[in-house]
Amino acid sequence: MTPAVVILALVTAQRLAELWLARRNTRRLLARGGREHAAGHYPLIVLLHAAWLAGLWLLARDAPLALPWLAVFLALQGLRIWIIATLGERWTTRIIVLHGTPLVRSGPFRLMAHPNYAVVAAEIAVLPLVFGLGWYALVFSLLNAAVLAIRIRAENAALRSVA
Repeated sequence: MTPAVVILALVTAQRLAELWLARRNTRRLLARGGREHAAGHYPLIVLLHAAWLAGLWLLARDAPLALPWLAVFLALQGLRIWIIATLGERWTTRIIVLHGTPLVRSGPFRLMAHPNYAVVAAEIAVLPLVFGLGWYALVFSLLNAAVLAIRIRAENAALRSVA
């Protein structure tokens, strides 16, 4: 098993665990009266992330590692964990608004409005760079930017509805 395969397996396992957590949190939020907003673009997000990871499995299995980029990617995982821990049961991959609950303003949310999207954007660029796939990082970064433009606009509108 190559080092690239180990990294890809760990990232895949992480993403699957996060999907499980997100689904659990979504069910709990909806059971507490939460309401999903702008669900129409969600399949596009899933498709983009699945294509990004599948493509890395196809292109990077035997790639040598750029260790400085790997260090950046590992640092991003620390930020990802901080974000998920800060949101707790409110972290999900969907836009769920729970009326009567104040917005989270602690942790990384005191520094910026959408830290999770900043981390995701960085991950989409950095992981391909770990494997020397600069063109892949560029293509998926541009695609992700287009999807995030839709997502952030929808999330901001949903958050304004509770403010």
